[in-house]
Amino acid sequence: MRFRLLSYNIHKGIGGVDRRYDLDRVIQAIAHYQPDVAFLQEVDEGVPRSRRHQQCQELALALGFSHQLFQSNVTLKEGSYGNAILSHFPLDNRHDVELTVPLKKRRRGLATHCHVHRNGHTRTVRLINVHLGLAGYERAIQTRRIVSSNPVTGANRATPLIVGGDFNDMWNQLGPKLLLPQGFHPVVGAHKTFPAAYPVSTLDRIFYRGKMRLHHAYTGATQVAQVASDHLPVIADFELF
Repeated sequence: MRFRLLSYNIHKGIGGVDRRYDLDRVIQAIAHYQPDVAFLQEVDEGVPRSRRHQQCQELALALGFSHQLFQSNVTLKEGSYGNAILSHFPLDNRHDVELTVPLKKRRRGLATHCHVHRNGHTRTVRLINVHLGLAGYERAIQTRRIVSSNPVTGANRATPLIVGGDFNDMWNQLGPKLLLPQGFHPVVGAHKTFPAAYPVSTLDRIFYRGKMRLHHAYTGATQVAQVASDHLPVIADFELF
């Protein structure tokens, strides 16, 4: 039973080079890879800079996703922004994982159960979409909170579980120190995602554990993806067994 997951910091639909707002470019960038599930970060909701679009709904409608979750994390004078999960499969048991560190920007992880249907069979995968902080100590605290949160501790090691998003972890410290000891595997190594036009840093990552295997993972570097955001998407093809 295979499915494709994409993780993408869309930068509110604002291009990384021209700084122009154009949500259609994000739509094209995602559509090219035809994911079954999309983890999105920096998604605007009612913000003037993005024409007050409800971006989670706009993207779900344009891309044909039947199921969506939005998590508002940073409140602005008008509107807010945060994380979103789009899925072709049903989502339930939503859980907001508190990741805010005092004096730092508000951060939370968006967790849910995804019921993957293929050929008359259904498997449930636990999903956690995150956007971690800019400071190293902050990211370490946040990662410890993730692995000690109910969506992780409430699942045994055989339960399919994916943690992905913008980790801001340029030096790849979080995975080896905090996630791999908990049974997680990384899906990308040194694939670079930032800045999108000339990527030099691996900020966007996906980790998984449980009864699933990775078939292929790569950074999406189409021409439109290089201008749609300041990040490139990461794509991973999994098989559940």
